Amino acid sequence: MILYSWNVNGFRAVVQKGFWDWFRERGADVVCLQETKASPEQLSPSDINPDGYMGIWSASTVKKGYSGTACFCRQAPLDHRLELPDSAWQGEGRLVHVEFEKFHLLNCYFPNSGQGPARLAYKLGYYQAFLDYCQELRRDKPVVFCGDVNTAHREIDLHDPVGNAKSSGFLPEERAWVDRFVDAGYVDSFRLFEQSGGHYTWWDYRTRARPRNLGWRIDYFFVCEELKDAVKRAWIEPDVNGSDHCPVGLELSL
Repeated sequence: MILYSWNVNGFRAVVQKGFWDWFRERGADVVCLQETKASPEQLSPSDINPDGYMGIWSASTVKKGYSGTACFCRQAPLDHRLELPDSAWQGEGRLVHVEFEKFHLLNCYFPNSGQGPARLAYKLGYYQAFLDYCQELRRDKPVVFCGDVNTAHREIDLHDPVGNAKSSGFLPEERAWVDRFVDAGYVDSFRLFEQSGGHYTWWDYRTRARPRNLGWRIDYFFVCEELKDAVKRAWIEPDVNGSDHCPVGLELSL
């Protein structure tokens, strides 16, 4: 299976920037999107369910044009669910969970902590609730999760770790949470194949950071340890434009 994850920073905007060309060229089995900023009633039928795919959309209900996730699946999943089970973490459209025969796939747009202490607390609480949910599902079958985690894990995952030591997305408590995912038995698939720095998935529009590759790696595919040997490739597509993030990919042999 070929899977992709991409924070598109507005689905309707990225469609105007060649999204469907990229989508058709890749021919993936599953494409997971974050920060769609759209609900199905705002889209055409062909955008909701592109030819040959089933679309599953989780839109924000607390604020229109905010957050949101979606999955395009070539094979209809056995089941799908939206949002985490606890209502405390619902309303922002941050999760699409699809169940396949051999694994659960969770596409998540994790909260950003940049709006102050209350939002940081929300983000850390969301991390805990998400991990609890993954561990519950894992008792049934293996788990893969992907998306914009909104945290750079290690110093090699951003261009200026010293200058950003107190920046949202690289705070010690945020990085410690990625450690907790790893300690719980989830593997950063990209690091199975690439141990060097300089590989990023997000670049700040305001500072025109992308041409200079002054970025952060905050978009991931994690697989539970049970699926580690099934990972055949994991990659980043930094040359794909249309958003301030780029797509990341995963190939599984199951």
